[in-house]
Amino acid sequence: MAITQPRVAIVGAGMSGMLMGIRLKNAGIEDFTIHEKASEVGGTWRENRYPGLSCDVPAHYYTYTFEPNPEWEHRFAQGPEIQRYMRSIADKYDLRRHIRFNSELTHGRHDGNRWHLTTRDGATDTADVVVAATGVLHHPSYPDIEGLDSFAGDCFHSARWPEDLDLTGKRVGLIGTGSTGVQITTELGRRGQDLTVFQRTPQWIFPYPDRKYGRLGRTLARRVPGLMRALYKLYQLGWERVFSYAVVNRNSLRYKLIDRVVNWNLNRVRDPELRRKLTPDYASMCKRMILSWGYYDAMQRPNVNLVTDDIERVVPEGVVTRDGKLHELDVLVLATGFRAHDYVRPIELETADGHTLSEAWADRPHAHRTVAVPGFPNFFLILGPKTPIANYSVISIAETQTNYIMACIERLRRDEGTLLTPRADAAARLDAEMEADMDNTAWVTGCANWYLDDRGVPDTWPSTPDDYRKYMAAPVPAEFELR
Repeated sequence: MAITQPRVAIVGAGMSGMLMGIRLKNAGIEDFTIHEKASEVGGTWRENRYPGLSCDVPAHYYTYTFEPNPEWEHRFAQGPEIQRYMRSIADKYDLRRHIRFNSELTHGRHDGNRWHLTTRDGATDTADVVVAATGVLHHPSYPDIEGLDSFAGDCFHSARWPEDLDLTGKRVGLIGTGSTGVQITTELGRRGQDLTVFQRTPQWIFPYPDRKYGRLGRTLARRVPGLMRALYKLYQLGWERVFSYAVVNRNSLRYKLIDRVVNWNLNRVRDPELRRKLTPDYASMCKRMILSWGYYDAMQRPNVNLVTDDIERVVPEGVVTRDGKLHELDVLVLATGFRAHDYVRPIELETADGHTLSEAWADRPHAHRTVAVPGFPNFFLILGPKTPIANYSVISIAETQTNYIMACIERLRRDEGTLLTPRADAAARLDAEMEADMDNTAWVTGCANWYLDDRGVPDTWPSTPDDYRKYMAAPVPAEFELR
């Protein structure tokens, strides 16, 4: 018989987990729990607090479509602004009574009928449906550098920036020049901080300027609701029809235009030797495009020093590079990214016949239409394998995925079946089709980027956001087993 009132467990109270909760409430499903490992909502915007933290998607596009925010203070919202928005969503939609804070799930077992979940402190929960909304960039990746633990000063990952850290008068070292490293460099360079940047790979930088919205602009946004919708559409068109189109069509005019702009931006670096060190040896957009108006200005400041020699080891006094030079430091920041392919792990899931998610993903993570895993009934992911995570709003993508997941749940509510599982053959066929479409993308042009799996195949969507929305328009019954 159908599950007319399913109990749902959601993992994570970040952007996508709260969105899933809202979708359930809109469908009249109130029997759900959001398990959050921390003591507050917000996900990555709760975890990160480094100087210069901001979103690389315009704020008016980085919102739920049904909840525009007239209170944005910057075109590219800063971390604290986004966290305030996330907290306001939890309050407005009465989600907190559904959230179990400090509840870190470690294990889930399906007994053939329902999921039985266990937390790190031994608490349990039971659910008909489990939705993993654990995000992509939340497991810090630490570099394998000899002597890292021996450093005498403060040493931490950028996602673990100490709240009470005072950098006054201190010599700061920064390892990493990805998006986070660029934001930290830009902000600390602007402040006049003594900063040494250890660069392994230079980045292409697109010079998109930020702007601050004054009181008048925010008042106008509050009083003219149509303005919020117009801004959302404007930025959506720009990001999806330019950046997102270009990265999956590297022979297009839009790609060539972006390539020309980033090269122009690089040529603003006046010192030829510094410019040479900052010049990538790979095609633009091969890595995720970084947007910054002030990075090259910061790199040219006298208080910022760029080091391109390989790091040999870390000692108590600082960092020793391959040329034997000791760079004396008081603080060492590791802006070294995240384990992007972990997804729901380290949570272990187990089926009734004893198969685990670790075994299913032994070669590499995979998912049916980015949201479900063959062999694991009534289990769904938001921002799972092959999800579109290029230069556009993951909130938009999460809305598409939660619509699809809700359609699956609605099928359980109305049909004669209690277990919905994607067919392995259908998932494998669609996965192969996606991988075959990667050849025209910028991600396969020869650089090392965090999209690539162990075969060098991008673990992301190979086409445009419009194509993805069509791909996810509705579940195809033939692709699932309903029992």
